[in-house]
Amino acid sequence: MKQKGTYQPKSKKRVRVHGFLKRMTTQDGRNVIKRRMIKGRKRITVSSEK
Repeated sequence: MKQKGTYQPKSKKRVRVHGFLKRMTTQDGRNVIKRRMIKGRKRITVSSEK
């Protein structure tokens, strides 16, 4: 039997851990969003991918 890979993706968990609302809850998270906006990122957070 082959060993299972490390990354077992789940959309809900991904959004809850790295999403916009989670980022906005802390000052550091807001700084992350601010930096990414200034840089001109196409996607600010994972929840803005769709």
